[in-house]
Parts: sequence; C-alpha cells; structure tokens
Amino acid sequence: MIAHDTSITCESAWHECSKIISDNIPEQSFKTWFHPIKPLKLENKILTIQVPSQFFYEWLEEHYVDLLRKTLKTVLGPGSRLEYNIIVENSKGSSSPYTVNMPTSNVGKNDNIGVTMPLNIGNNIKNPFIIPGLRKVNIDSNLNSNYTFDNFIEGDCNRLARSAGYAVATKPGGTAFNPLMIFGGVGLGKTHLVQAIGNQIKVNNKNKVVLYVSAEKFLNQFVDSVKNTTTNDFVNFYNYVDVLIMDDVQFFSGRGKTQEIFFQIFNQLHQTGKQIILTSDRAPKDLKDIEERLLTRFKWGLSADLGTPDFDTRIAILEQKMYNEGVTMPNEVVEYVAHNINTNIRELEGAMISLLAQSSMNRKEIDLDLAKQMMKNFVKNSTKEISIDFIQKLVCDYFTIPVEHVKSKTRKREVVQARQISMYFAKDLTKASLKNIGSYFGNRDHSTVIHACQTVNDLMETDKRFRADVEELSKRIKISTL
Repeated sequence: MIAHDTSITCESAWHECSKIISDNIPEQSFKTWFHPIKPLKLENKILTIQVPSQFFYEWLEEHYVDLLRKTLKTVLGPGSRLEYNIIVENSKGSSSPYTVNMPTSNVGKNDNIGVTMPLNIGNNIKNPFIIPGLRKVNIDSNLNSNYTFDNFIEGDCNRLARSAGYAVATKPGGTAFNPLMIFGGVGLGKTHLVQAIGNQIKVNNKNKVVLYVSAEKFLNQFVDSVKNTTTNDFVNFYNYVDVLIMDDVQFFSGRGKTQEIFFQIFNQLHQTGKQIILTSDRAPKDLKDIEERLLTRFKWGLSADLGTPDFDTRIAILEQKMYNEGVTMPNEVVEYVAHNINTNIRELEGAMISLLAQSSMNRKEIDLDLAKQMMKNFVKNSTKEISIDFIQKLVCDYFTIPVEHVKSKTRKREVVQARQISMYFAKDLTKASLKNIGSYFGNRDHSTVIHACQTVNDLMETDKRFRADVEELSKRIKISTL
C-alpha cells in the first residue's frame, strides 16, 4: 500500500493498480480494457480515471468492479474510491464531446443494484455499421429472415452441420460447439445455415445481440478504424455482441493486422461465454496464410463440412423451391434439372428460377423440351458422353456407397451389387473392352465383367426389386445424358 505517501500522484497510483490487475486477468483482456484508461487526479483517496465511452464504463463495472475495488484498497487503503471520467457526445447539437463523472459501484454485480447513466447522455463508440447509439435494441443483426431451419433441406451432405447448428441455436455459448465452423464449396448453403442459426437464436432469446458480418466487411471496417484512430471503439463494439457470425474467414488470409484484432475479439468473446460461428470455403487445416494461433482457436469447437447434395436432396430442394413459388412441374422435368445441375444449390435454384421465367415470358407450359432448351445456359454440353467414371458415380450415389468401395476387394453384398450393376451399364453403354472395364474396378479380369453382366440379367428376371433399381438407374443415366 502506498497511500501513506502524500506525494503520490494519480499516475503512480494507477501504475500500481495496473500491475496488480495485469497479474489477475488475461494479457489480452488487460490490453483491451485497461490500456486505454488514463489517470486524471487523486484527492482524498478518490482516484479519477478517464475511460473512452459509456460502454467502456459499463463493461468495467459489470466485469471488473470487484477486482477494481480490491485493487484500490490494496494500493490506497481502506476508504478509497474510484470515479470515472467518461467522454460522451454532446446531445444538445454541438459536435464537441464533453465528460461526465460517475462513481464506481460499491456493490457486487449480484446485489441487483446498479448505476444508471442519464438517458440524454449519448455514447461515442463508433459503430462500424453506422447505427446511432449502442443500445442492444438498436443493433441490426444483418440477418436475412428468409434463411431458416424450416427451409434448409437436410440430407446426408449436411446432416452433421445442421444438427450442430440447431444445438447452437438452442443453447448459444453453452455447447461444446464454440466456435462452430461450417465449411464447404461455393453455393452449398453455408450462409443459409449460419443465418438460420442466428434467426433461431433471436426467436429463442430476444435479448441476445446477434451479429452477422462477412470477413471482407469486417476487414474494411478495421481499416477505417485505423485511419480514424477509433480501433478501441471498433473492438468494443464487437465485444458487445452475444453471438458473432463471421462469414468467409478465408478472406483473412495474409492480413496480419486484421487477424491480430480478430484474435483479440475472438478471445474476449470466448472467455465471456459468447457464441462464435464461422464459415469458410475450406477446412481449417487447409486455410493458407492464417496465423497458427488463430487456426488453433478455429479448431477448439466443431468443424462441420457441407458436401455436394446427392440426387434425392437436390430433388427435395427443387420441390421446396416449387412450394415456395406456388408452382408445380412434371416429375420428369424436376428429375432432369436435378440430374444436370449437380454442383451446388445456388445453380440448382437459379435453374429453377430461369425455367419459371422462360415459361412465364414465353407463355409456354413447363415441359421437358423447355427444360432442355433452358439448360443450355447452365450446362456446357447438353449431351454428355457416357464414361465408366460417370456410371460408377451415378450408381454409387444411388446406393449411397463411396466409389472407392466398388474398386476395392470387399465382398459386402451391397458393394458387390453396385459393382456388378456398374459393370453391366459400362458394357452396355460404352465402347470400352471387357479388359478396360475390369481395370476401372480394381484391375479385375474380363471374366469377372462377364459374370457380373450375366448375374444382373438373371436377377432382373427373378427379383422385382432388383429390376426396379436397374430400371431407375437406366432412367437416370438417360436423363443425365440428354
């Protein structure tokens, strides 16, 4: 304790306090919340410090009031008090800021007593989204209300990610999925899923501050904050949210300063039990030019990928789109579109919209001919050459078996059946020799291919279910190559 020294200054008193505080909280928290503080005066054991904003004051009072009170008692002795000098915006029309003094709370945060700032006092934290004020009700989540779990079609390609997302939406910050990273290629539904999580959280917890922002937008905001010397306000704003949804974090690649500031925000949110949701176009391990310490944090929770939707999921997506648009189409048209657009959901929905537009503008009924004409804009070659690789993939997708399995030595019944059917179609629909066909299936000899074709023919005559599967596959191959 140094209070007995009458020559002690506010600077030296705060210096002693800072040393004690820095030993009791994480380094990054100290840099964020205590570095910006300036000691102003010390009179009669009352230490006055200046903080950048009302929000800053409220954060210190909510999270560090006990530590501050004990530290002040250690340095200045019993009876010591802390007062804040807060820089605020002038609400009377002048652009010049002014200050207001507030005492520290003399009670713990569980005593249900607090210090209330006058309502006419503004807040000078610069909201990077240009939203006046910083009250929770004034923060726009930037969420699209059309993105919900109800219209996010579930399939094998996204089941893990959707289930994890729903768990997070039910209990944000309270699951092991923090952060939750959703990764996958373009147009597979990453933005839809994370915004569905955000919208569901808002339904369940109306007081939660949910914020969706792209990494590119965050990067630009940070650059602006550096130019305008408002970096502290930038950090404070993001630390204020309860759920941060950051889209496309691969844009942080090679941006050292942006990674550093996001690292600070990430740590603060995570330490205070806030939920972090991220998306990327690739798995964390494949991200380039991202600091290792940040990659490590990306891996703390759960990383779930969104794969390319299979045929049945694509059919379900198109049916959902038709339901939303209030239209119907022949099944053969839906199947044709689903077969030919197998890369991503965005293109699939785009094809559906184009088909509806063509029908409306030309006053034509939606049929297979119109679909073929429209698909020329989406598929480079409307007539696909049938290859053994293509047959293998289509058959394996139908039976939900990895292509690698039909090339392996496994004798599991379902794999053998898929292998034999693939060989059957390869012999019937391609010009490949028996030896060449066998090479595509783990270097099997020509006699194996002959046996497979004979087995398929025999089963089609005796097993109705087997025949139905082969006929359905034949139909899908035909549609896919129109």
